Amino acid sequence: MSEKKINDLFLEICANSPTAALAAQRAGASRVEFCQSLELGGTSPSYGQLKLARKALTIGLHVLIRPRGGDFLYNEQEFEEMKEDIAFCKELGCDGVVIGILNKDGSVDKTRMQELVKLAKPMCVVFHRAFDRCNNPSQSLEDIIELGCDRILTSGLQNTAWDGRDLLKELIEQANGRIEIMPGAGVNANNVKELIRYTGARSVHASAKDSMPSAMTYKQESVLGMDEDVVGTSYARVVELIEQIKSL
Repeated sequence: MSEKKINDLFLEICANSPTAALAAQRAGASRVEFCQSLELGGTSPSYGQLKLARKALTIGLHVLIRPRGGDFLYNEQEFEEMKEDIAFCKELGCDGVVIGILNKDGSVDKTRMQELVKLAKPMCVVFHRAFDRCNNPSQSLEDIIELGCDRILTSGLQNTAWDGRDLLKELIEQANGRIEIMPGAGVNANNVKELIRYTGARSVHASAKDSMPSAMTYKQESVLGMDEDVVGTSYARVVELIEQIKSL
């Protein structure tokens, strides 16, 4: 699918439902990283969500393959689940998958990653923010390049990409065009221009999310929870990001 450039740059939006993905598309995003459970940092979307998203989207669809929240040290059952999800993404005609596995010492699990990359190709393969839990970013970058990944999503080993901007700049310089480094985490309309200028990044990743309160008129006061706000992509916030990128 087409990934529209915005002022010669790309804006990826993290979308947690078909509704959110369509909002990102209408607003003018280049592509979406499709997932669910944003409150857990994102997990693999469901079969139904994926089918609906693939049918509806004309922009790039990159799917997060993460079987659960928590760390990136996976058991054999979780690894098999990841392989099944990647195979399904390929069957549906998704444009890419977003994956990452670490060893317990914080190094990249090259053995199992190689198996996933081979299974995923020719789809685009992105190494996700498991990178931000690695023990040696410079070595991990070289390992991921060796694996044949196309892109790394990272905040520069900080809570936000703005806080990690110095390392992001260093990683982009080290990569030297061999792989794309895409800043993500806390990217918004207030910092996206300066982040791009400082790091030299050509793609940025943002959730552009907002909370939508429940429309229920009946409230069961004796039960806690299960009526929380729904978090999803904000059309207006994506538009704000695009306006800032266009003004660079």
